[in-house]
Amino acid sequence: MRELLLTSLLPEPCIQGHNGSGSVFFSGCNLRCVFCQNHDIAHQRNGQDLTPEELGEWYIKLQDVGNVHNINLITPEHVVPQVILSILHARELGLKVPIIYNTSAFDSLASIELLDGLVDIYLPDFKVWTNTTSKRLLKVGNYAEAAMESVKAMYAQVGDLCFTSDGIAKKGLLIRHLVMPGYASEGRKIMKWIAGNVSRDAFVNIMEQYHPDSHVGKPKHPRRSAITGGTIPQETVRYAEINRHVTNEEVSTVRQAAERAGLWRFCDPPKHDGFSI
Repeated sequence: MRELLLTSLLPEPCIQGHNGSGSVFFSGCNLRCVFCQNHDIAHQRNGQDLTPEELGEWYIKLQDVGNVHNINLITPEHVVPQVILSILHARELGLKVPIIYNTSAFDSLASIELLDGLVDIYLPDFKVWTNTTSKRLLKVGNYAEAAMESVKAMYAQVGDLCFTSDGIAKKGLLIRHLVMPGYASEGRKIMKWIAGNVSRDAFVNIMEQYHPDSHVGKPKHPRRSAITGGTIPQETVRYAEINRHVTNEEVSTVRQAAERAGLWRFCDPPKHDGFSI
């Protein structure tokens, strides 16, 4: 396996806590999101090669030296067997902090079944709703169908998110959705589905930090005329429809749809000295 390991600050205060989250980024990904904000890791395979045992020893270092609140496994969908071996080895060495499975939700049910009892917190990112959008932006078909099955299986294992007395997440499901420019309608459908098919008590993070990245906004390759053989001038860029930031209105409509559907536990900035519960 190839990974990058670090202590990081995340959008969820209940995950990062006071000391940070022990984040392990796995090189490679089973999606090819055109807007990926970690594309240097997910697409270019930067990192270092480790055996499962060596990786498990890094978990212990993050716990004992970094004093992190959890071990956060980021995009591990394509290396689940090795991840399982690393967790088992770390537990033999004394790992006590929660394990977070931080995923695109494009998981197989067989993988999630294997993780039962090893993962404390599932952190899936439910990205888009329609097959057309997933093929265009994620480069896979049937994404939503796979995500729905995965999220329900995760919830069946760990239930709604619960916390320690000081507001640090310790077990359960936390669902992320990154609001995409021009695709707020899909976010609204995702919120309605969560409330109706997972739990109205589901803890949800409606994220607004999208920005154009990776392939978005790059100039399109010039086309040649079949008649003259010359170059046809083009002023457009790739994925122009998402080549901007989201608006406050787009984010608000997704939040409002979630509230109308009955969801009420959101990952908002804390209004006190603790964390969001």
